[in-house]
Amino acid sequence: MNYMLTEREKLVQELARKVAEDKVRPVAQQLDAEQTFPSFLFSELAQTELCGVAIPEEYGGLGGNEMETILVIEELSRACAGIALAFAGTVLATYPILLYGSEEQKQEYLPKIASGKKIRAFALTEEGAGSDASAVKTTAVRDKGGYCLSGVKQWITNGGQADFYVVIANSDSSKGARGLAAFLVDSNTKGLTIGKKENKMGIRASSTTQLYFDCCWVPDNRVIGKVGEGFRIAMKTLDYSRPGVAAQALGIAQGAFEDASVYTKNRVQFGQRVSQFQAVQHILADMAIQIEAARALLYQTCRMIDSGIRNFSKEAAMAKVFASDMAMKVTVDAVQLMGGCGYMKDYPVEKRMRDAKITQIYEGTNQIQRNIIAHELLKGRK
Repeated sequence: MNYMLTEREKLVQELARKVAEDKVRPVAQQLDAEQTFPSFLFSELAQTELCGVAIPEEYGGLGGNEMETILVIEELSRACAGIALAFAGTVLATYPILLYGSEEQKQEYLPKIASGKKIRAFALTEEGAGSDASAVKTTAVRDKGGYCLSGVKQWITNGGQADFYVVIANSDSSKGARGLAAFLVDSNTKGLTIGKKENKMGIRASSTTQLYFDCCWVPDNRVIGKVGEGFRIAMKTLDYSRPGVAAQALGIAQGAFEDASVYTKNRVQFGQRVSQFQAVQHILADMAIQIEAARALLYQTCRMIDSGIRNFSKEAAMAKVFASDMAMKVTVDAVQLMGGCGYMKDYPVEKRMRDAKITQIYEGTNQIQRNIIAHELLKGRK
């Protein structure tokens, strides 16, 4: 379908696709098997200036919008979602600074991200604070012109690789969600220790770790926004980043569809190409329908965001739910169409199926997204 992309958006898409095809796809299987973090990706994207696609020009970026950002994530994920997540995880952790950071913080951090020299991570999740993000137990105790952070974060994307972290901590447990605050923490800060690297089902090229904070002192000028705004910062950040998860799912599904299409055109059974059987054609048709429906919903959501509409929680959640559920179904169908070959690691579709599953889980499970959607639909109604 023609989504009427602007010339600039088409250029961003083409640049991302070239990096994906030339640099990501050839090493995707190897990095997945070895669980190796794709440090090379940032230098490759830096050469095309795509590291700064979401960062304003005054801070060294391209001054791009939400649409351009998800186009990059989609194209990279079409080649390998695990590798793409290194970039997407940095984008996730950039939003708090873009949306709520002081001018001093923007001047210090954004040019480093745009240059591809600094990797970021967003540290919200804890053992008891997953779907219930307001239940953060990591503490922020006032101390000598700053705060001492103590606690444990888990399942942190880009953990152990990031140069600095956005950390959500609780400055006053008596206030519940209104006691949370967001902090910028450099990776070399005393008291911050990287925990174990998780052994995951999918997105294995991405680094996912625990973070331990033991009276990790952070000065006042590293507080993002105001103390007490941490929950709002986290929720608005996720509103902006959920279309990115949808883009990951969309890229995974598109890649799986292409793999299955090529295979069924070349595989011969009962004297004819597998793609000539009507049963196979119907599956391929359904895959294509679902992919285009997800893309239309995602792209329109991005257009809404870029138009300046402030409340898009419902649409962001819808795009994330629909695309991730679709990706899971499409990748399972792709494996089925490729039969025994689809189940083998020699072919990429089994990896795509493993990668797809996490898109239904992280940045808010699809069940939580349905809660958000229902809340927005029923808001103000008796």
